[in-house]
Amino acid sequence: MKTESWYTLIYTAVWPFMNLIHPVKAIGRENIPEGGCMICGNHTSAADPLMLVYAVKRENYQVRPMAKVELTRLPVVGFLLRKAGVFGVDRGNADVSAIRTAMKYLKSGEKVLVYPEGHRVRKSRGDVRDSKSGAAMLAVRCGVPILPVFIPEKKKFFRRTPVVFGEPYLPHTETRRGTQEEFEAITADLMERIDALEARI
Repeated sequence: MKTESWYTLIYTAVWPFMNLIHPVKAIGRENIPEGGCMICGNHTSAADPLMLVYAVKRENYQVRPMAKVELTRLPVVGFLLRKAGVFGVDRGNADVSAIRTAMKYLKSGEKVLVYPEGHRVRKSRGDVRDSKSGAAMLAVRCGVPILPVFIPEKKKFFRRTPVVFGEPYLPHTETRRGTQEEFEAITADLMERIDALEARI
């Protein structure tokens, strides 16, 4: 089967469980742009990617999440994730393969989901945010907009959790390919935009 068919199959199979245990309420879904874009959000729980995918809706777009490579290597689960379009990144190294895969998807007009924080960060337990600039680099070099998304840390079972989509924007750099300093500035601005979306809940 093609990736799109696997995505639809898995999406449909998991939907009843998610809709019961962790239903979502999409806010600002109309902000999702046509064509390729980087979807970037805060990351506080393992359920965040699924919540975001269901907030986007399969009928609208297929999301290509970037996940830690360990997930894609799990028996059965890893196989299904890869078939559905999830691709792994080795967070401890400069993973050129993952960057190339993300660029391929973006340039072909698809939606790539990346969490700049790289791992789950919970303010309630005092986690320190150390956001990475990879998403900013991808957006600049592929010429696609960034779509900020906010999902609250506190999620109640069997209650709708808001997923807030902000306004997409094209990051600006003085140089065509951008510099590391510019990517870091874009990332800091992005995280501020994500945090500001909490006020819309």
